[in-house]
Amino acid sequence: MAAGETEDGMTQTLERSSDTQTPAERVQAWLDAFQTALTARDVDAAVELFAPTCFWRDLVSFTWNITTAEGPDAVRSRLTEVLDRVDPTGFRVADGEEPSGADGVDEAWIEFDTSVGRGRGHLRLTDGRAWTLLTTLYELTGHEEPLGAARPRGAEHGATRDRQTWSERRDAEFAELGRTRQPYVLVIGGGQGGIALGARLRQLDVPTVVVDRHARPGDQWRSRYTSLCLHDPVWYDHLPYLPFPPNWPVFAPKDKIADWLEMYVTVMEIDYWSATTVDSASFDEAAGTWTVRLTRDGEQLTLHPTELVFATGMSGKARMPVFPGMERFRGEQQHSSAHPGPQAYRGKKVVVVGSNNSAHDICAALWENGADITMVQRSSTHIVTSDSLMGTMEGLYSESAAAAGVTTEKADLTFASLPYRIMGEFQKPLYDQIRIDDADFYARLEAAGFQLDFGDDDSGLFLKYLRRGSGYYIDVGASELIADGSVHLVAGQVRELTEDAVVLEDGTQLPADLVVYATGYDSMNGWVADLIDQPTADRVGKVWGLGSDTTKDPGPWEGEQRNMWKPTAVPQLWFHGGNLHQSRHYSLYLALQLKARHEGIPTPVAEPAAVHHTS
Repeated sequence: MAAGETEDGMTQTLERSSDTQTPAERVQAWLDAFQTALTARDVDAAVELFAPTCFWRDLVSFTWNITTAEGPDAVRSRLTEVLDRVDPTGFRVADGEEPSGADGVDEAWIEFDTSVGRGRGHLRLTDGRAWTLLTTLYELTGHEEPLGAARPRGAEHGATRDRQTWSERRDAEFAELGRTRQPYVLVIGGGQGGIALGARLRQLDVPTVVVDRHARPGDQWRSRYTSLCLHDPVWYDHLPYLPFPPNWPVFAPKDKIADWLEMYVTVMEIDYWSATTVDSASFDEAAGTWTVRLTRDGEQLTLHPTELVFATGMSGKARMPVFPGMERFRGEQQHSSAHPGPQAYRGKKVVVVGSNNSAHDICAALWENGADITMVQRSSTHIVTSDSLMGTMEGLYSESAAAAGVTTEKADLTFASLPYRIMGEFQKPLYDQIRIDDADFYARLEAAGFQLDFGDDDSGLFLKYLRRGSGYYIDVGASELIADGSVHLVAGQVRELTEDAVVLEDGTQLPADLVVYATGYDSMNGWVADLIDQPTADRVGKVWGLGSDTTKDPGPWEGEQRNMWKPTAVPQLWFHGGNLHQSRHYSLYLALQLKARHEGIPTPVAEPAAVHHTS
């Protein structure tokens, strides 16, 4: 700031200069000024380029963390902590991109470099200042993935005596792992999360083994109830490196997904141990490694990975309720994750406790197979029809978006560029319109007694998913069965079970041959308690949900997903997972963190710099 110039004067100068410029000129002016301030290590000048209300979301590039700095003071704190180490250079508009402007907001895709890698991101300006800034690391200098022109040659031309084939090399490599060669990373859980991370680490040449208790990759899907399918559309669900083919169904059945995952493990050369259970794990502080005891095909083994990743899934640790009388009930009882499908229950009376995705899917399949079903709704549920939900995704994940050149990567970064704190401002208008468009649908559900909600702030499905991981249903047909009474609906809490019925708190008795508990899943740190110990699980704290990562939580605030894809309070212990979109997108940032550590690149973790709100 020039001598004698006040901050208000600088603000007015910025606003006046931006009035006559194009979006491209305003963006370039901001990038030039930001780079000049960073190069000069002038934190005050850099902070002055941010609006009074601003959000800087960083995915690993500046912080070796996933965190959002909210407000100028948090931006100042972040820059003061990391600027010398990161040494950011070359802030520029991304090649082939043109900044745009509308409704007083200029947007641009950007690129930059750091002391250890290359980054890309997204910038939004209001009145010439940064409102939102996304910075992400996408590769480490000197440790790039072998892509495109750098792809491996494969065949070795020429004559070589006693040549070893590709298959022989893979077999030998696989046999050595865990015996003469320890993995650097052990991933517990071989669903889409573990598989996506395994593929990333394979391309980064980080010795990794993915273990899973099921007999085959994809069995996590095969073993679920028969009607299970993806409720998200195909454009949202690609895995890294191998997108689904253009004739893949919009909503894939579970067994088709299972086969794809099995194929993916083979084609991407992931070191994957099926039929393997983890018996225990402990950390050796002196050695700096984990001791993990496993049973594989009946054989007991011990591995000593440096980094341990739980990819056991948000929907992995079943939450089984305990009600008085469960032990005297004479029929069948099962958690929704263990429900085999409807075929054996034709003509039976079934009570499904719960009213979210699994509950609806199971009720619909049971009705199709002639069962008499009652759904017990214990709390309100957000419902959105599949067609309406797809409408909210049209600009990013859709056939038209792909045709317009919106790649999956660009869609992921666009979505990531919206800080969670303000995401609801973008989502709420979409769901307000859905409530108008689908008013008749919602009226019929409410007339049947169904308790509806649209999330805490009426922002709809995705934020409810981020906050709770549950509490919603994407309607693909079951809601109509409730609206017309084909599936009976009662509201209330379960008091007890008798020999042949579920009894609610108001005394209502629901005769049952089968009770399905569609009661959700517990936090992933429950697996830590099971396999390591409870103190370690307590040290980690809650996994998933928007808020603070550790026990230092001063109150609720909407920063990032708790303990996902980033360092936790327990050194060398990580969590990975989410839906297919999150498994794909965030596997990159977790893989880069693990690769950096494998190569001995210092990864000092910056503290979260968000302003902590208590309301």
